[in-house]
Amino acid sequence: MAGAAAEERRLATVVESWLGRPVLVIGDAMLDEWRFADSDRLCREAPAPVLSLRRRISAAGGAANTAVNVAALGGRAVLVAPVGADAAGDELHDCLDRAGVWDRTVNQPGRSTPVKRRMLAGNQILLREDSGDPDDVLEQDGVARLLTALECATEELRAAADGEVPTLVVCDYGLGSLPAPVRAWLVAARDRYATVALDAHDLADWRGLAPTVVTPSFAEATRLLARAAARSDTHLHLDHHSGADPADGPSELSVGSAPGRPTPAGSTTDGDPGGGSADGVRPASRLPLGRPTGPTGEPTPGEDRVAMTGDGISVTGTGVTVNAEAGDGVDRAVLAESRLAELRAHTGADVVAVTLDTEGAVVGGADGAPRRSHSTPVPASHAVGAGDAYLAAMTLALAADAPLPTAAQLAQLAATITVSDTGTCVCRREDLLDALDVPAGDPGHPVLVAPDELADIVAGHRDAGRSVVFTNGCFDVLHPGHVRYLQQARALGDLLLVAVNSDGSVRRLKGPDRPVNPVEDRVTLLAALSCVDHVVVFEEDSPAALIETVRPDVYVKGGDYPPEMVPEAPLVRRLGGQVRTLGYVPDRSTSAIIERIRAQATGAPATGHRSDGPGQTLTGRPA
Repeated sequence: MAGAAAEERRLATVVESWLGRPVLVIGDAMLDEWRFADSDRLCREAPAPVLSLRRRISAAGGAANTAVNVAALGGRAVLVAPVGADAAGDELHDCLDRAGVWDRTVNQPGRSTPVKRRMLAGNQILLREDSGDPDDVLEQDGVARLLTALECATEELRAAADGEVPTLVVCDYGLGSLPAPVRAWLVAARDRYATVALDAHDLADWRGLAPTVVTPSFAEATRLLARAAARSDTHLHLDHHSGADPADGPSELSVGSAPGRPTPAGSTTDGDPGGGSADGVRPASRLPLGRPTGPTGEPTPGEDRVAMTGDGISVTGTGVTVNAEAGDGVDRAVLAESRLAELRAHTGADVVAVTLDTEGAVVGGADGAPRRSHSTPVPASHAVGAGDAYLAAMTLALAADAPLPTAAQLAQLAATITVSDTGTCVCRREDLLDALDVPAGDPGHPVLVAPDELADIVAGHRDAGRSVVFTNGCFDVLHPGHVRYLQQARALGDLLLVAVNSDGSVRRLKGPDRPVNPVEDRVTLLAALSCVDHVVVFEEDSPAALIETVRPDVYVKGGDYPPEMVPEAPLVRRLGGQVRTLGYVPDRSTSAIIERIRAQATGAPATGHRSDGPGQTLTGRPA
């Protein structure tokens, strides 16, 4: 249990680390419309249900939903995309505004905003109507304005993030928002973005981008491999290694006729009435490749379909088939794992994440080790946009320099927790932290931690590149001097850890009448301050043991004396940290407050103690 809790805290630390991360999303933005209806009878005209519309909702879709997920997860999202000057475009703008996305879309008069309208009865999608013509290309003026928006949004993000290099997410779903000039600009400007994520139906169009991560579906990955094989005139084989159990997966992957290539004599094609199966899917076969006679690499009608057959899997339009004669079918995860290296080579990506919808994902990086993640099967109406949540979380995690296994784990978790209901999936940061058993108001870790937890917690912060500021004291009666002192200390690094003397320690240091407030009350008040990240209680009179554990980058004490006079200074410097002392706030000290209270209770005049600094006695210890 302790190990699981530590793992959840480690993941939550990454979620905290991407807060405010600047992310530019560009691509095919669309509007998702959901119409919920009741049906209890069939119409007279045809065997079709009669629907009574009860509710209608709209949501950002495509690239717009990816931007919404980035914002909901805590990133700073900017969307650049062409949007039609129509009612659907107006609704999309409203969706972006509500989600906190910086809307830098470009209106395109005369061009419709793509819309996916779904009609549901109960929890079942009865039909989907798509509008928006992918052949409706951007005019030259529209392309110019889109490039200007890209340039401005990139600089705007960088300025808002104090010079931090932004992250880029490209969402290309073949709807015409990313014509060749825009792709060329992004490839040429690749160095302006630290992390680049790509989600594209046709990955072959983006080879020059050298993305950090690509997230193809299984069909998209298979199509890319098929085209690569077709261009090279070679077959792709997935043969079992010597001694391997054939039941572990498919026995081979073979590529047949590619788009634009003739079928060799004696073979059948998907379009041959005497050839494939009734649903237009080629039975598993091994067809030699002909010579190219036409263009290759472009999608063909129906090519998106991936169908299971009795002896394997097939992608129509490319002739890609997988034989699984030795098994009970095709394990898509096994097939994807075997092709990760080739997919990385064909896309130029550092990381490839092949998404398998309800079966999770397979992720591979430069180390060659595949990572498998799993999901829970849900109705199709629950999973719309789950891939956008996956892409957003994966991108933010990699942008925050999280290790690949951590990024893959968070991405799958983000996708999984969004599919609990019908609608377009959005994962909020609060939902992700709740799934990690971390309260939403607590970014990354509980504020109050135990001494034996410090090492792991600090290590997680350091892995995320954050500097640690450490201070200690009694903080008996919290007052404005304490607050200002802690705010100034927090400004010296990325997070502030406050060590508080236990009740016994306070009595030994300050006498039997102290503390006025028990340690439970003192730490509760400290934990409520926004400038305090973690609070820990220690029993000793000196914080030396905690300093050894934390190894702070900055150790802070209150007082108007030089750092050399701080007793802990030699230890901190030996551990590689620096020591800072912060000046006092006049007339603000615990001792003075207690003196006034006692004087008022007895009717005697207060003696008027000099302030010992922000919560300081003359010994330099916070009171």
